Formats: sequence, structure tokens, C-alpha cells
Amino acid sequence: MKILRNFTKRMFGLFFKQRKDISLGFYGPPNAGKTSLANRICKDWTEEEMGNVSSMPHETRNVQFKEEVEIKYKEKTLKFKLVDTPGIATKIDYEDFMKHKMKKKAAQNRAKEATQGIVDSIKWLDDMDAVVVVVDATQNPYSQVNVTIVGNLVARKIPVLVVANKVDLKKADIKKVEAAFPEYDVVGISAKYGKNMDEFYESVFKLAKQA
Repeated sequence: MKILRNFTKRMFGLFFKQRKDISLGFYGPPNAGKTSLANRICKDWTEEEMGNVSSMPHETRNVQFKEEVEIKYKEKTLKFKLVDTPGIATKIDYEDFMKHKMKKKAAQNRAKEATQGIVDSIKWLDDMDAVVVVVDATQNPYSQVNVTIVGNLVARKIPVLVVANKVDLKKADIKKVEAAFPEYDVVGISAKYGKNMDEFYESVFKLAKQA
């Protein structure tokens, strides 16, 4: 009887584990395109967007998420909880916001909110089953921010997919991104124009198997 109970318990455990939505987080530096990618996925599968996009750094200052986003690929379906996080930065200076014609008080408030957003982003790592690290393919991938993000993920043993965004731009260099992250799958996309999204979804399904 004890063997039967243990078997039944394992079967129920597997069943509920399979039914659980996979928490998929989007992490990366400011303006890499995390929210643009989250919006692209949501528009593809729910016809809704998740958040606002702006050229202003730290436009996303609060963790935002969408439950039960059902993604299909080659007759397979998975449900995800998409979690879009504020951009990670090693330093936030309110004067940087003033360069975007923001008044001093507003800039100081934005810097405070952005700092809190980074703290919240790190806290949310504990709830992630897998993470998509979004980097700007036109920028140096060997940045302290990227190293810090990946280091935190490695420490927590969270499966990672690296997305090199903005491949539509001339300065994009996906090979440099691949060289910076040799241990991970790297997918080059344009979240803005939806380029290479099929390859991205294929990689997300592979990532889900590791979660």
C-alpha cells in the first residue's frame, strides 16, 4: 500500500508540475528591448501589449507580468507567465534624465523609482523558472551589467536564453554577443519588427524543457 501511495503521489506531482505555468523573466540593461520583446510576444498570442516603450532610460520601473500566455510552436503548446523587469544598471544618476529635458525634481524621482525597480528585479529572480537575457546587439555585450545579470542566474541555476535584439540596425553584431555568451543559446531578433521570432519561439520551447 505504501508503494502504491508513493507512486500515486509522484504521478499527481508530475501532473500538477506539468499544469503549472512557466515563469519566464525578461532581464537585461535599460533600453535593450525587454518590454518591446514582451509586447511582441503578447501581441502575437494575446493581441494585447504589456507595457510602454520609450527611448528614455528606465521607462519600465516596476515589475509587470501577464499570466497564462499560451504560446504554440510546431503543434506544441505551453503556457507562460511573462515577467518584464526594469532594466538593470550599476549606477543611476538623475542628471542623465535631465539630458532628456526632464526637470530636476522629476528626474530625481525617476532615479529613485528606477533604483527601487532594480532591487525588485533581483528579488523576482527567486520566482523565475527560466530567464531571457535581452541585450542590445549594437552595444558591447561584455558590460558589467550583463556579467552581473548572468552571474546571478548562474548562482541560482536558472536556465538562460540570450537574445541579441535590434539586429535590424547596421551596427548589430550577433557574433560578438555569441562570443560573450558561449555557454548559452543566442538568438538574434528584432523585437520592433518581429524579425526571427520563429527561431526565438523554438528556443523558448527548448528553454522550457530545462525549467
